[in-house]
Amino acid sequence: MEGASSEGEAGVPALRSLGLLSLLGLLPLLGLLRPLRPRRPPAFPPGPRGLPILGSIPSLAASAHLPHVYLEKQSRLYGQIFSLDLGGILAVVLNGYDVMKECLVQQSEAFADRPALPLFKKLTGMGGLLNSRYGLGWTEHRRLAVNSFRSFGWGQKSFQTKMATEVKYFLSAVATYKGTPFDPKQLVTGAVSNVSNVILFGGRFSYEDAGFRRMMEMFSENVELAASPTAFLYNAFPAMGLLPFGKHQRLFENAARVYDFLSGIIERVSGNRWPRSPKHFIDAYLDEMDREGKDPDSTLSRENLIFALGELIIAGTETTTNVLRWAVLLMALYPNIQGQVQKEIDQRVGPDRAPTLEDKPQMPYTEAVLHEVLRFCNIVPLGIFHATSKDTVIRGYSIPQGTMVITNLYSVHFDEKYWRNPEVFYPERFLDSRGQFVKNEALIPFSLGKRHCLGEQLARMEMFLFFTGLLQQFHLRFPNEPVSPLKPKLGMTLQPRPYLICAEKR
Repeated sequence: MEGASSEGEAGVPALRSLGLLSLLGLLPLLGLLRPLRPRRPPAFPPGPRGLPILGSIPSLAASAHLPHVYLEKQSRLYGQIFSLDLGGILAVVLNGYDVMKECLVQQSEAFADRPALPLFKKLTGMGGLLNSRYGLGWTEHRRLAVNSFRSFGWGQKSFQTKMATEVKYFLSAVATYKGTPFDPKQLVTGAVSNVSNVILFGGRFSYEDAGFRRMMEMFSENVELAASPTAFLYNAFPAMGLLPFGKHQRLFENAARVYDFLSGIIERVSGNRWPRSPKHFIDAYLDEMDREGKDPDSTLSRENLIFALGELIIAGTETTTNVLRWAVLLMALYPNIQGQVQKEIDQRVGPDRAPTLEDKPQMPYTEAVLHEVLRFCNIVPLGIFHATSKDTVIRGYSIPQGTMVITNLYSVHFDEKYWRNPEVFYPERFLDSRGQFVKNEALIPFSLGKRHCLGEQLARMEMFLFFTGLLQQFHLRFPNEPVSPLKPKLGMTLQPRPYLICAEKR
């Protein structure tokens, strides 16, 4: 039996290699289904020509796992607006704050759609909330989500108490390690997710809950897979879906399991539901479905509830989790900055009570550090892909309706017009000469326009409370081993590579 097991494990890389070779061998055949190189429409932005069939996909895949850096470099050659061939799909790339503001704010409706990519169609049928097309479906789901976050979240006086309770659970879990090395990813993910869970279905999961942990792991894996070269290839050649192997199949399998898990949550919490007395997002959604009855124009459905719930969980968890993981890493890397944050906490809050949101305006240095983490770490470097909802003109370029638009937020946060020495982690850039916090309009980690992140306010509340609570009670340092590098792990978000930290009681 041992010999058979070893032989099977040894054969896995060979099978993967065979699958990759088979896929590459099929690409010329798949390429016959579309022109070798798509024609750019008249007055369309210029851009690199790319290879026949594959376009610029190989360049993105080979760019040291940092496609946002590759795109920023291309903008130096072709301008702040340029086009890209993604295997027969023409996309427009926006670089720099000025052009981002022109498109997403001044022409917000024209740039408010989502591209009808095969991957999105396969995962959600372009329903739900995050990837839904601009129109009635998006309007209905966005309104429901915004109202729910306000009614069951930050608009509720008791909500900060619920957040403070989750912070206590988190700090207690950190304390169990007694200063020994641990990877904070699981604890941070569980704590942040639970804040959203209270709004979405009125409860929390234990950090040890195996089912929920597995669901979050699959979510995280899919965030990584959705930005992989395989995902770009699937969008260009959806016939790949017929192949039984490949990362795209892993992505679809994860999604199916997650949807089953979410369906179980909906069934469980809806069993105790009182119609027209909603206690969370699921209740509010089902009430709205009841009110709309059999309206043929309604986009509300059980299936879209599952999609929207999953999108809100991952959107409410992935970004904030990675901001906090980067913040912990950077505080250990720069102990002098950590010390200044702790000094401000000690002066404003003291040791005997937990920090609250009311302390935030009197803690400018802490605010500056969190804003610099958001800028420096570029959690969502390419945002979520947009599309034009109608024909439009920007800076003399004509962009047809339905064109995919990539917003390179990395180029905004490292735009030397707005940031001096952007490659340096320097919180003081957000302080004036009197040490007071000052905003910079070119910090847009939650994007701009109609599609900006609806959970921004909640995310900022969580970042402040978890970060200050952790540094009030613990000193963070790396174990006696090489410091974790700042090179990120790439997906639709940039997360730190796994690292260990010691949290020693202050």
